[in-house]
Amino acid sequence: MKTRIITAVVALAIFIPILWLGGIYIEIASAVLAFVGVSEIFIMKKMMVIHPIAILAMLMGVALTLPDTFFKGLWLNKNGLFYAFILILLVATVFYNQTFNIEDAGVIAICTFYVGHGFFYLTAARDKGLPYLFYALLLVWTTDIFAYLVGRKFGKHPLDPVVSPHKTWEGSVGGTIAAVIVVLIYNAFVPLQKNLGILIIATIALSIIGQIGDLAESSLKRHYNVKDSGKILPGHGGILDRFDSFLFVFPCLHLLGFF
Repeated sequence: MKTRIITAVVALAIFIPILWLGGIYIEIASAVLAFVGVSEIFIMKKMMVIHPIAILAMLMGVALTLPDTFFKGLWLNKNGLFYAFILILLVATVFYNQTFNIEDAGVIAICTFYVGHGFFYLTAARDKGLPYLFYALLLVWTTDIFAYLVGRKFGKHPLDPVVSPHKTWEGSVGGTIAAVIVVLIYNAFVPLQKNLGILIIATIALSIIGQIGDLAESSLKRHYNVKDSGKILPGHGGILDRFDSFLFVFPCLHLLGFF
């Protein structure tokens, strides 16, 4: 527990100023997080991160975090670059067919896209403004904390016994209710939405989406039979362990029209 607390304090001491400053600082941070996050996919798959495919995937993850303006004037835009990446993965299934198959290519393509775009929308949320960014942070953190506390105290019915046996329906509902309450208090001081009904519905949806993101990453770890996605954060695991909910929530914030 002591290690977890120290790591959390140090991480926040670094992360919060970066979020506050925004601009190039958060773009660099998002790129670094995506690079490490994609590398964790290969670590879980027990593939060497110095393998050419791994290096290419990590660089693609970084490219996906970059703003669209970065690609102006280049012969390939972001979509074209990702399509070229897909083609390279498919070609690799031909020339490395003994060690790299179509399932490997599929996992790497999906996870690279999911991680890269997730951190891209972290930057996009900050560009829209700190109120929207901190809305997402509060929503996810509150859901996580109270899902744990309520689940530990009152949890009896497993949310998903196979993927994450310690999470419960009671905790999930408790976390979502707490997120709504905290967001309404936040909205009273930092107005995001005048229509409280829309804000409540959006918060419930995003709280659930964040929990699904957590379960999706747990499913990935369960598939590869690992406890954590990495070890870069002592006591907390890897980057994907800490950002799993955010990688779902930030893109959905965009899809819901927040920015």
